[in-house]
Amino acid sequence: MISGKISIKTHIITEKDDIVDVSKKYVGEIVSPGDIIAVAESVVAISQGRAIRPETVKPGLLARILSNFPGKEGSLAAPPSMQVAIQETGLPRFLLGVLAAGLGRLVGRRGDFYRVAGRHLAQIDDFAGTMYPFDRHIVLGPKDPQKVVDRIKQATGAEAVITDVNDIGKVDILAATDGVAQDMLFDYLKDNPHGNDDQQTPIVVLIAEQNMRHFA
Repeated sequence: MISGKISIKTHIITEKDDIVDVSKKYVGEIVSPGDIIAVAESVVAISQGRAIRPETVKPGLLARILSNFPGKEGSLAAPPSMQVAIQETGLPRFLLGVLAAGLGRLVGRRGDFYRVAGRHLAQIDDFAGTMYPFDRHIVLGPKDPQKVVDRIKQATGAEAVITDVNDIGKVDILAATDGVAQDMLFDYLKDNPHGNDDQQTPIVVLIAEQNMRHFA
C-alpha cells in the first residue's frame, strides 16, 4: 500500500545527465525497499538525447499531408512531428497503421493506428509540449524503458516506474520493476504530481505504508 507521495524538484535535466544517476542523487538517501520512484518519461527521453529541434527536420510530402488529420492538440499535428514519427517507426509499418486507422474508423473503432504502428508513437511530445528549455523540441518516447527502471532499482534499492501522465488525468505506465502492482498507481498519479511545465519535479516518490514513519 502507498501512504504518501513526494514530488522531487531537480535541476534541468539534459542529454548530459544519466537518469539513473539523477534518481540516485535526489532520492537515493530517502527511499527504502517498497517505495516506488516514478520518473516522467519526457526527462528519461531527454537524458537519452531524444529531443529534436523541429527546424532540423525536413518534412516530406507524406508528413505534410498526414499532419492535417490528427486533432489540433495532437502530438503529430505538425509536419516535423509527423516526419519524426515516420522515421521512428519506419515507412511500411507507419503506412499499415494509417490503413488500420482508416478501416477502424469505418466501423467506429479508434486507436488502431497506435496498435499497428506502435504505442511508442503515442509518447511523442510535440514542441511546446514540455518544459523550458525543451518547450521548442519534439521529444520522443524513451528507449529501453524497462532497462532504465531495472537500473534505477539496482542503484537505489527501491521499485521504479516510468510514467506518461498529463493534466487531464491520463496515466500510462511505460515500464515498471517486478515489485510494482501497476493497477494501484493510477489513483496516486492521476493528478500529475510531475507537472508538465515549470514545476521541475520529474521524479515522484510514492512512499510505502511501512516506510511512512521515516517521513513523519
